Amino acid sequence: MSRLSMADKLALDKFEVDEGESHIHLHNELCKSCKEKNCLLVCPAGLYSEQNGEIIVEWAGCLECGTCRAVCPQKAIEWIYPRGGFGIIYRQG
Repeated sequence: MSRLSMADKLALDKFEVDEGESHIHLHNELCKSCKEKNCLLVCPAGLYSEQNGEIIVEWAGCLECGTCRAVCPQKAIEWIYPRGGFGIIYRQG
């Protein structure tokens, strides 16, 4: 029996995106003063980017690990679990 790689396991996961309500909210005024910008480096899904000096998050692909919030020195990330029935459904990874 062959073993699935982590990438293969994650590809089996299913996302139920709540188009009307993000579960991640950024306080960009705090982000602008942040020198570290750890969120750009640690998100395993690579959802954070910087555009024109502003941090952007593509929350729809969030793996709901909470790492971004844990490493933010400015406490600029408000993160809650998505509403019931929405978010990621892990199947293998």
